[in-house]
Amino acid sequence: MAEEKMAKEPVYGGTAGPGAVHGRTAPQGEGLGTKRQMVNFAFYKVEPAWRRLPEAEREMGRKEFGAVVERWAHELLIIPYSLVGLRADADLLLWRISWRLEPFQQMSAELARTGLGKYLTQPYSYLSQTKRSIYVDKHSHEAQEGSRLYLVPGQSKYLFIYPFVKTREWFLLSPQARQGIMNEHIEVGHRFPSVKLNTTYSFGLDDQEWVVAFESDEPSDFVDLVMALRETESSRYTLRDTPIFTCLCRPLDEVLATLG
Repeated sequence: MAEEKMAKEPVYGGTAGPGAVHGRTAPQGEGLGTKRQMVNFAFYKVEPAWRRLPEAEREMGRKEFGAVVERWAHELLIIPYSLVGLRADADLLLWRISWRLEPFQQMSAELARTGLGKYLTQPYSYLSQTKRSIYVDKHSHEAQEGSRLYLVPGQSKYLFIYPFVKTREWFLLSPQARQGIMNEHIEVGHRFPSVKLNTTYSFGLDDQEWVVAFESDEPSDFVDLVMALRETESSRYTLRDTPIFTCLCRPLDEVLATLG
């Protein structure tokens, strides 16, 4: 197979939402649609001691952290989100997408050596990869969730994300039974076109089975979607769908400024 060329494009401003998003997205040409992306949702919490540092030291720490993110944005797709005031145990999310695992580790090590990184803990980190869904073949529409092997996120103001685990009973059902149950689940999702679902797979990579990330400009639509899904047959087979994170997509400098 010929070496895949990577498209470098800003998914930022204009038609791409409010977040400062950079990096490489989808392969172009030969091999398109066959290569899976690796996905990491890295949550950070700033220690209280950070806010007691002199402003000049904090400013330098934020600049060092931002410089590392900007440098890695030439190899990864990185979308920053703020959780300050929205959740008590996390302040910052970096949604990172790569073709390999190694850049996640290398970038994280560099971030930890910055002035800001020394005051950050990482309470949550979810690892997954893209994979075509087996349940959406009869529901064809533009950019449909489940048919994509590559993600182009960061196009909405809000992100709602949680790890997801189904019961063992779900996997013991016949493929036909599961398809029938998912047909109802998918139909409910189509009632809320303002909510975009990005499902990635963690089987064998992390503790959860999936990571589901919903993008929308309307939090109320997401609340109504989740309530509607609770009434479907598939909800019987949910073992765990927490913790859930509400994140605000903003440019990186604004996200870092919220940390104090």
